[in-house]
Amino acid sequence: MDTTRVSSTAFDGTPHAPAHARRFVRQVLGEWHLSHLAEDAVLLTSELVTNAVVHAGTGIELTCRLDVDASPAKLEIEVDDHHPTRTIPTAQPMPADVPAESVPLSGRGLALASMLADAWGVTYTRTAKRVWVRMDVTDCCDLQEAAPGVAGPLPAPVPGPLETLHVGVVVCDRDGLVESWNTEAEKLLGWRPEQAVGRKLQDLVSWNGHGPYALSLDDTLGLGRWRGEARMLHADGSLLPVYVSHLRTRGQRSSIWMVVADDHREVLTPAPAPPRGETGGRIKDLLDHDMPFAELLDTVARIVQLSSGGDAAYVLLAADGGNRFGVAAGAGATAGLVGVLATGVLSSDRKAPAMVEDLLAADVELAQQLRARSLACAPLLVGGEVIGHIVVTAARPGHFDQELTVSLQHIADQVAVPVHRERLAEQDRAHRGRLSFLAEAGELLAGVHDEELLAALTAQLVVPKIATWAAVYLTDLAGMTRLAHVWHAEERHNADLRKSLPAIPRTAFDDVSWPVGPETVLSFPLLTQGRSHGALVIGRAEPTLPLELADLLADLCRLVALNLHTAMLYARQATTSRVLQRSLLPMRVAPMPGLDSAVVYEPAEEGADVGGDFYDLFTVADHWCFALGDVCGSGPEAAAVTGLARHAVRLLAKENYTVADIFDRLNQALLEEGEEGRFLSLLCGELTPLPQGGALCTIASAGHPPPLLLRTDGRVEAMASPQLLLGVETGARFYVETFELAPEELLLCVTDGVTERRDGDRLLDDDDGLSVLLSGCTGLSAHAVAERVRNAVESFAAEPSQDDVALLVIKASAALRTVRP
Repeated sequence: MDTTRVSSTAFDGTPHAPAHARRFVRQVLGEWHLSHLAEDAVLLTSELVTNAVVHAGTGIELTCRLDVDASPAKLEIEVDDHHPTRTIPTAQPMPADVPAESVPLSGRGLALASMLADAWGVTYTRTAKRVWVRMDVTDCCDLQEAAPGVAGPLPAPVPGPLETLHVGVVVCDRDGLVESWNTEAEKLLGWRPEQAVGRKLQDLVSWNGHGPYALSLDDTLGLGRWRGEARMLHADGSLLPVYVSHLRTRGQRSSIWMVVADDHREVLTPAPAPPRGETGGRIKDLLDHDMPFAELLDTVARIVQLSSGGDAAYVLLAADGGNRFGVAAGAGATAGLVGVLATGVLSSDRKAPAMVEDLLAADVELAQQLRARSLACAPLLVGGEVIGHIVVTAARPGHFDQELTVSLQHIADQVAVPVHRERLAEQDRAHRGRLSFLAEAGELLAGVHDEELLAALTAQLVVPKIATWAAVYLTDLAGMTRLAHVWHAEERHNADLRKSLPAIPRTAFDDVSWPVGPETVLSFPLLTQGRSHGALVIGRAEPTLPLELADLLADLCRLVALNLHTAMLYARQATTSRVLQRSLLPMRVAPMPGLDSAVVYEPAEEGADVGGDFYDLFTVADHWCFALGDVCGSGPEAAAVTGLARHAVRLLAKENYTVADIFDRLNQALLEEGEEGRFLSLLCGELTPLPQGGALCTIASAGHPPPLLLRTDGRVEAMASPQLLLGVETGARFYVETFELAPEELLLCVTDGVTERRDGDRLLDDDDGLSVLLSGCTGLSAHAVAERVRNAVESFAAEPSQDDVALLVIKASAALRTVRP
């Protein structure tokens, strides 16, 4: 007797054929008690039918054949099309160590056949082409498997007597309230319709989370189909074991329960056999390969997308805190998803599979993120906690049925633990790598105060480690954004990349259309302290950006933004300092007919234009004035006093105050400032031309090194007596001294940065060192003398000077002409 079981159907060669084929195969295998093979079989069927639709385009016949008497039993699936001349690409068997994502898209169905099936082949006839796969049924509980301690097949259940058969039909609304209760339900459970209608179904059901995934009663009522055991309350108060076939209508969103006594369960479609501990042995073997974590997730996403017939599939994993979920892997039309999805159905509270027929009506934001209308998902549960979700989407509404959610949950249950285990290890590695990367970036960017250099370094940090190319946009204080730097993994493409990117984006970065090729383009803002400094834009060949990389880039952008903010403040401060410091120096040295003058001015603070020393040389009426001062200390505080002193000297001299009066007024002004410890040494003088040539010099020194006069015969004399520092004592009186500066004589005025230049314990002016140096300058010009003294100061010690250096040289080179007002 032939015991082969056969079930066939036919479809038009349309894009809907794979979905119809999957449902047909799943139903047939459930009836044959082969649900444990359904995942492999459905995946293979989907691929074979898809190939037939794409390559043949004719009507399709699908046949499932089970040979029970074979040893072992064999399941064969055949797909016939009517285009025999159109051959299909051959595929070599895929080695076990080759990951699924390395299989080319063309011919992938046959590659899967060689991996999942025990045998496959193609048969050509004159009018048709048949592609078939064969799977050995070695662990079917209905055919070969025996119960523990029992030899042979399991005995078939004994049905109850026919007179006790009652098929109750119960209809509930979406809130679980009974709307309809037929007479058979009354005979079975004893409740009259008027007693049952209006009650909550949960009051009549003793529910302990039945079903393969321990769903609650509310979750079960939300499923499209469910079959299984339950216990219902009889009118006499007892609990009656029953078998239920549940169906939820799509239009009215009502639940229909067909209920029979447990001993008549064969009347309804039998429940599928409990699923095996893996999604098919070969799929489990594939997932158990020692592969990188990213490849493992990509493999899961590809299997889900192929077996479900969705446009895209994702693996979402919990972010820090567990309340957000980020895209860890994707397959299909993933649309370059990045970062976090945490709305509605994809929450940490949902621990049951779910399906959304029209996502646009349920969650517009999520629909836009996923670019999808249909969605089915199942949680990844480990220890009762949701660590992620498996999601499949489609562009059109109503693409999936509720049966798919059970399949997704089956896959999710098998991969949750290995994914969780691998993710913990990957997170540990990623955390160490993240810290190392950020430390390297921080060290590289630290101390860089140039925005252009920061932009260049940022782009080169992410290429090629994270992206194929990168561009950095900078936003100035006026809010204008410009393209600052681009960098491509292949440097020859840099020029083309810059041309293709908008130089000045006119819209928000999320709205910019990036005309740069096939890469997925993502932008990350450079934000700090509520201000935007621009954006980092990257291009990647991969369609999705894992959450860990998204978090790493966010941290990097915060680091870059902080450095840009510091650079902006530094540039602003440096500009302000330069402007203010330059205002403290005379624009130019006033021309003095008959006098040769030279100035050397070197602040000790690196990068400063002005320190605590200052000088001035200007004309007043019929004479010239000069000043050389030194404020206690250096830096901006000393520069503030410098500005006060220089401008006060010039203003008072222009008002025809004498040198002594200038000292009195400036001393009072410093005391009124109230800056404790802000003292000023000042050398100030007037040069009045003499009829016989040279000039009469009136001079005063307030705590300043005395000026040195170089005579024509080489003698050097100190020409002013030291007096009290300015800013020390209220009511101090100052006096002046007078001498003649003859033609060819030279006057050298210096600050203590010259006389106190130190080399160990020795000073430059020890043993009248400066006088000795000046005595050798007879006959030199003012500029030559100034340069010789500067070189002597610089070369006196190996270490640079720690004090400001200022010196003024004035030489009477001929008979002085009278200065005209």
